[in-house]
Amino acid sequence: MKEISVKNKVKLARIEKGNLTQGELAKSVGVTRQTMSLIEAQKYNPTIKVCLLISKYLERPIDELFWAEE
Repeated sequence: MKEISVKNKVKLARIEKGNLTQGELAKSVGVTRQTMSLIEAQKYNPTIKVCLLISKYLERPIDELFWAEE
């Protein structure tokens, strides 16, 4: 079975939303700024709950922000 990695455009969407900081977005979705940094750097795969919260807060469809690659 091939390994799948999750890619995202969270940083771009965060900046487009109004130049939000990582800390502001992180606090809004209930994670630390360090966790948000890892998510944006593609070094941490967030739970589906966190993905949904980020999507809702940034007002973007989840599949626009997150996708899987082999």
